[in-house]
Amino acid sequence: MWTSKLAAARSLLFVPGDRPERFAKAADSGAHAVILDLEDAVRMDDKARARAACHAYLERGGTGLVRVNATDTPWIDEDLALCGHPGVAAVVVPKAETPEQLDLVRKSVGRPVPLLALVETAAGLQNVHLLAQCPGVVRLLFGTVDFCLDLRIDHDMPDGDLENVLAPYRAQIVLASCAAGLAPPVDGVTLDIRDAQRSLQHAQRAFRTGFGGKLCIHPSQIAAVHRGFEPDARRLEWARQVTEAAARYSGAFEFEGRMVDAPVLKRASELLGAQ
Repeated sequence: MWTSKLAAARSLLFVPGDRPERFAKAADSGAHAVILDLEDAVRMDDKARARAACHAYLERGGTGLVRVNATDTPWIDEDLALCGHPGVAAVVVPKAETPEQLDLVRKSVGRPVPLLALVETAAGLQNVHLLAQCPGVVRLLFGTVDFCLDLRIDHDMPDGDLENVLAPYRAQIVLASCAAGLAPPVDGVTLDIRDAQRSLQHAQRAFRTGFGGKLCIHPSQIAAVHRGFEPDARRLEWARQVTEAAARYSGAFEFEGRMVDAPVLKRASELLGAQ
């Protein structure tokens, strides 16, 4: 059940693992999935406390995804032990770079659990097709902030410029996901949590370029992200009309001056299914 939910999720909301008072709010935010974060959102001195807080939440019947620390850190063994809890719906693997890393996570958890591979380094992108094909991986995530840091890209440049710089990297993640038969990947976070319009624009851009969801860092971003992954009224009306027109023809036909064949009809069906 969770595998299909993860494949369809448009919003994945991070909540710091050491802030248990926020867990319930995150669960009630409307996000399609909540990620209990043991990695970047938690200081080194608070790792054990965060893990204990997540365990207590799971023991009370809570559920969620868990972002563990990187596989080369001293916290990974205890993080993966936590992920053996049945309340953990999936493991988010940060700085995923090699199939061996993902295999280690999968075997160490001790039970079958979906993996979300977070591509956020040059090495990870270089191996993205291998990561997408690893057993247990159900989706790829793009960690844009860390990726920019690794490649020395200025993440604070104007949105349009950053979009152009990251476009070829995003395309590789979309391509790898499609080729491996995975659901469309999940795009990175929008750091501005007060500008809902910016979150909407970023989500719309991601949707147009082949992504199927977006990472979020605040509940205020959820509604905008959901809207961003819905086709606009113009595209929906086109999809309805071309689908209705197809019922009157067998094979390819002309619609509004353009040829319509099986791939076009499939896209129309996908748009109608996404509303």
